[in-house]
Parts: sequence; C-alpha cells; structure tokens
Amino acid sequence: MAINLDKPNLWKEDITKSVDMYNDWFLKFAPKAFRKTRIQTTKDVEATLKATHNLKNVAPAVLRRYPEALSTLRMSTCPPLAVDRLIGLAGVSSSLVKRMEIEKKLPVVLKGAALDIELRKIGNIIERMADPDIFTWLSRAEPVTKAEVRRAATIVADRLCGSVANPIIRNAQEKRQLAALKDWLEARQYRQVATGDAIKFDSMPLGSFSFRMNVPVKLQGGRQVNIPVDAVVMPKTATKGQLPIFFEAKSAGDYANVNKRRKEEAAKVTQLRYTYGNGVRFNLFLCGYFDSGYLGYEAAEGIDWVWEHRIDDLANFGL
Repeated sequence: MAINLDKPNLWKEDITKSVDMYNDWFLKFAPKAFRKTRIQTTKDVEATLKATHNLKNVAPAVLRRYPEALSTLRMSTCPPLAVDRLIGLAGVSSSLVKRMEIEKKLPVVLKGAALDIELRKIGNIIERMADPDIFTWLSRAEPVTKAEVRRAATIVADRLCGSVANPIIRNAQEKRQLAALKDWLEARQYRQVATGDAIKFDSMPLGSFSFRMNVPVKLQGGRQVNIPVDAVVMPKTATKGQLPIFFEAKSAGDYANVNKRRKEEAAKVTQLRYTYGNGVRFNLFLCGYFDSGYLGYEAAEGIDWVWEHRIDDLANFGL
C-alpha cells in the first residue's frame, strides 16, 4: 500500500510544512551544533600550532606524527589552499595528500627518506604561505602570547568549520531524525537492537529496530558489498521469511542539493531489489527542502516516504 508516493495532490502542502519544520529546527539548533564543533576544532588547531612550534617548523617529523593536521595547515595559509592546489604547488603525489587529508594516515608504500622529502615539500609551502595577518608573530622576534595563539586558532577553526558547515548541520539533523524515529517506535513497544548484538538484518526479532545497519547486496557481476541503511524495522506482524522495512533519513536545507543527490536512493533500492527481489520495502524519512521534482523522481522509482511533520504515517506501514 502506497503512503505518499501516489498522492501528488498533497505534495505542495507537505513541502511547505516540511520546509517550515526544517527552518524552525535550523534557527533553534544549528548554531548550537556549529558552535560545539567549532570549540573542538579550535582545540585541534591549538594542538597543531603547538606541534609545529606555532607554525615556525612544519617539519617532516611533525607531519609523520600528525598526518591529520594537514587540513588545519591548509587553512592556515593566505589564501587557504584547496587539496588540489596544495598538490600542485608542492609538486607531490595526490595519493599522499589525499590519504593524509581523508584517512588521516601516512602512505603505505612511500616510506623513510623518500617520504620525508615529500613531506618537506608540503611543509615548505605551508611555511612560505602562512597567513601573516593571522600568525602575526612570524615576522618578529618577541615570543608568542597565549592570547595570540587562541585568536589564531579560532580564526583557522572558523575557516575549517566554514568549509564543512553543511556536513556539520546535516549530521546534527540526522541524529535528531533518528531520535524522532526511536521515540516513535519505542512508544509502540518496539525494541532497539544494538549494532554490537551481531544480529543480521534478515533475522531481527519481531517488533525490533536498528540504526545504521549494514545490509549485504550483490552487484552485477556477482561481487558482494555492504550498504548502510539508516533505519531497519521488523514489524510485529511480519511473517516468517519477511524482510524488515528499510528507511533512509534525509534532510536538506535547500532544493538544489537534493536534486543533485536524488539518484543515490534510486541506486540503493536498485541494489536491494536486485539482491532480494521486488518485495523490498525501501522508504524515505524526509524533513526539509524536497520539491515536487525530487518527489516525482523517487515515486517513479517506486520509493515511498514519510514526512517528519506527519511521522504517524509510519503506522500505515503496519508498524
């Protein structure tokens, strides 16, 4: 039974209410989530400054010990350096920089003196381009004060947080959405299965649910991979061999972003159906800016949804 995908006459009103709900949350809680991340990021920047003697010595030994500091160092230059710009200026391999940037680790193959040569190139660029308006002590002989370090760390932290503002907000919103699902399910005597309980998605007890569960799927060609699903719910009335219901929690603060990402859900449901058949029930839990173009695309793929402002629609799935 379709819940919302077959009711386009309701979409316009629901879109308006969903946007209002998201905006209300954003105004109340997004600044708090951003500030919390900025406080921790400031501490991380201060640790990087301490390790590099306040940016006066970005030595290979430092980068070896703190490869995770690279993103901070990139934001310490004038202008701040994008990953690809640093690679070009330093003349180092992209795999080295991207491993340090994304995985926060050193390369596996490149070692010893050869690695130090590459790290020295990165350090030279950072030292040469360090922002003199932030790190005012670099051009003088007097010692650095704690106030100066704190001020510089706050500025760099703002740069870092500004570059990842959307993920910070999206992660906070996802946590809130999953908490809303948890409250709704537990109010109806559903029990959460912890990921550490080693229970597979297709052997979950009746009346149970789990978050961020890995579900194995087969790709064309036979290779098997795990795909994460935000919420997996086994109805109390499920029959033997019946699969649980899958939900993806989706939030968005603008229309453009969702239409760029709308194929992600279609790809995921295609993989699930290819592996487990057309009986797979894959749905969305939406809050925010999802326009009729997005909804129409998902509906055409057979993907249904529940609006967070009408969370009681979950009952229509037999929950």
